[in-house]
Amino acid sequence: MAPVGLAPLGSEVLMSQVLTGMNVTWRHSISCIRIRMVLHRHQSGFHPVAPLGSRILTDPAKVFEHNMWDHMQWSKEEEEEARKNVMENSAVQVTLEEQVKYESEANRYWDMFYKIHKNKFFKDRNWLLREFPEILPSDQKTEEKTKELSWSRPKTSVADHFSRTYCHTMPEEKSHEKSAESSGDPTQARSDFPNLDSKEHRQGSLKMDLFPGSQATFRILEVGCGAGNSVFPILNTLQNAPETFIYCCDFASSAVELVKSHSSYRATQCCAFVHDVCDDGLPYPFPDGILDVILLVFVLSSIHPDRMQGVVNQMCKLLKPGGMLLFRDYGRYDKTQLRFKRGHCLSENFYVRGDGTRAYFFTKGEVHNIFYKAGLNEKQNLVDRRLQVNRKKQVKMHRVWVQGKFQKPL
Repeated sequence: MAPVGLAPLGSEVLMSQVLTGMNVTWRHSISCIRIRMVLHRHQSGFHPVAPLGSRILTDPAKVFEHNMWDHMQWSKEEEEEARKNVMENSAVQVTLEEQVKYESEANRYWDMFYKIHKNKFFKDRNWLLREFPEILPSDQKTEEKTKELSWSRPKTSVADHFSRTYCHTMPEEKSHEKSAESSGDPTQARSDFPNLDSKEHRQGSLKMDLFPGSQATFRILEVGCGAGNSVFPILNTLQNAPETFIYCCDFASSAVELVKSHSSYRATQCCAFVHDVCDDGLPYPFPDGILDVILLVFVLSSIHPDRMQGVVNQMCKLLKPGGMLLFRDYGRYDKTQLRFKRGHCLSENFYVRGDGTRAYFFTKGEVHNIFYKAGLNEKQNLVDRRLQVNRKKQVKMHRVWVQGKFQKPL
């Protein structure tokens, strides 16, 4: 037994060792939590047990009991029939003269689309936050979590001021992403947003503070916003998170007008503007390298295949290091492709609809190559196969989409 006089010293040493061990354990636990947060938001292998839906058809006799079945695998016969169908409907291609017209007037066709259909054609994409939790800031994992937050709204009105001076004066363009009208004088617009490394920027940081969303800490851009079927589900979820800001653009002016006139649109947290993403000379109403998330959902397919790479390259420049580009679009042999008739094919797997709008149908490999060449790291790239049924007509239709998540290197 140790001498009585040495007992306190031994206790102090023991206590010190215990506290040190607890401190190490605590730091390790915090580190693990942070790693799990990163994996939850970015790792391609992390996904719900039944991603992209959980309604599985186990009994073919019950196929008409629901409108949609998830994770459908095609039989060899079905895939061969689809391949033959595509060979047939692409045997006769649109004349070169007409192809030039559809490209040069792409914004006009989409503008007419939204003038006719308004906001009645597409449904709100309420599935976005389920499939793309990266849309939320890292401390807001679910919509329910967001609704519980009670941050106070900012007292400044920089976004409102800029929305009046810039967003509302831009000639509003097209929704899917194509060509068309620009936004005023590009030279003048560039003077409002100097290069971040320029002397003018360093000497006049106040001017940079005037871009919409300049006070936000988390910024999202949706390309090809259409009538706002993605924007408003996101805005409604983040209504109590004033540190977030959403940009949304379309090159159909009628589409952007629909977004701005929506009852849920608020310039303090959103800026809708007309923009042709195929024109890399047009400035955005914000500097490069500031976006946390870019949504490219059913947009790239409407762009001419020769211009897709340039669009994705530009998107990469807009992302901050570690930022995510979230992609979803038509997959090869989707029922939309199979329904085209002869004379609507522009080029391989690229078609024009009767209203003049266009659609391309991707493979998983094509999607990988496009984003890899842009310098983005692939975190997810999968094919979503579903079976859609018309119970009244007893008709079955295969839906095929490609979904991916791509991150800008740190």
